[in-house]
Amino acid sequence: MKLVVTILAGGSGSRLWPLSRENYPKPFIRLADGQSLLQKTFLRAVELPLVTEVLTVTNRELIYLTLDDYAEVNHGGHQTSFILEPVGRDTAPAIASAALKVANDHGPDTLMLVLSADHLIADKPAFHEAVNQAVALSAQGNLVTFGIHAKSPETGFGYIESDGNKVLRFVEKPSAEKAQAYIDAGNFHWNSGMFCFTADALIKQMAAHAPEIYQAVKTCLDLSSVEKMPGGDRLLLDSASFEVVPKNSIDYALMEKSTQVSVVPCDIGWSDIGSWLALTDLITPDAMNNRANGDVLLHDAKNVSVHATDKLVSVVGLSDIIVVDTGDAVLVVNKQDTQKVKLIYDAVKNVDDARHRLHDEVHRPWGTYKVLQNAEAFKVKRILVKPGHRLSLQSHQHRAEHWVVVKGNAEVMNNEQRLILKEGESTFIEAGHLHQLYNPGVNTLEIIEVQTGTYLGEDDIQRYSDDYGR
Repeated sequence: MKLVVTILAGGSGSRLWPLSRENYPKPFIRLADGQSLLQKTFLRAVELPLVTEVLTVTNRELIYLTLDDYAEVNHGGHQTSFILEPVGRDTAPAIASAALKVANDHGPDTLMLVLSADHLIADKPAFHEAVNQAVALSAQGNLVTFGIHAKSPETGFGYIESDGNKVLRFVEKPSAEKAQAYIDAGNFHWNSGMFCFTADALIKQMAAHAPEIYQAVKTCLDLSSVEKMPGGDRLLLDSASFEVVPKNSIDYALMEKSTQVSVVPCDIGWSDIGSWLALTDLITPDAMNNRANGDVLLHDAKNVSVHATDKLVSVVGLSDIIVVDTGDAVLVVNKQDTQKVKLIYDAVKNVDDARHRLHDEVHRPWGTYKVLQNAEAFKVKRILVKPGHRLSLQSHQHRAEHWVVVKGNAEVMNNEQRLILKEGESTFIEAGHLHQLYNPGVNTLEIIEVQTGTYLGEDDIQRYSDDYGR
């Protein structure tokens, strides 16, 4: 029996802004132990028996972040593959495309376990037992969902009413009064967003209950291409056809309509880390119920949580708040209002402020760069290039650049010149000059880049060749 774990990795980054961003969403957030939520999900997947492959569905822009995360933890060399979406169309198209790929690659009877990349599960033995139950039900042709034992009347979750493994109904996010009534009834469970089924069962049920989505996804896959790449094959979904796929969740499109849905009620230490309150509650509190991550000083503070990234954050005489500093943004929110952080994210996005999308430290397939200072006529960056990687061959119309090597050796193309720069050496690149930066060494290359010119936007790049197909 084959089992392919499908990990859904994406999101907008709205509820955990400013730590999460559109191009750095929740699955990539590192917890106190140094692992990201995505890495924890991957490790949870490969620890299961019968796993043949881990298939990750994510946005094209996130593939290199995903590969970097997997490379850090995939010490067993587990087989991975990827479906790369040009845009997000919610979970129904994502899961449908995964089922079609799995059926094609491994056979229609292959079992699929669908996991979200941004959940925590604390009780692994209980999780394994729940998966075993789901596999048994899936083998009978059922679409299986996991219902989490509801310990409190949460209004931010959907609920599943059940009689044993039989689903009676799905209930959308309720009012506080209804949520309490569900808790009192005892047979309602939080809807976890995790699923198990055979590829064939999912395909047939999608065709029956969500034919528009199914047909549109099938058409898209017929027009899509597969790249054989290090780290796993990548199915690049055709942009034009995928963008017209109806957007819908798997719950709305299928689970609430099908008569072949079962539920596995379970208590697995599950959390969807859906707010800053949930994220900061993972930190061990002090005697005053304060929680601190980073360089933090507290005085006369009670029930305060602070996340500090690169500067000292101090709180005096306050209570019941969360403070988040990410270098380029600061959030201060009452603990009762953490679900409203999305409104701030939306406001930043609506004024086209890049801070809804990017951090001041930006990940690229070749490494990272961080903006150290940005003024009207100059910008200073710290650039880190991974060993054996290079930036695209490019030019800029409006800016010149001065590169200074801080650590490592750099191989540089500067117009007609090919240079080897050692630590402390530099080169000046005039506007319009073709240039490229390569790290030929075995350690990370670090340079300081000083840009000068009339326009310093990131879109002033003309690429002529690129190892990453940008």
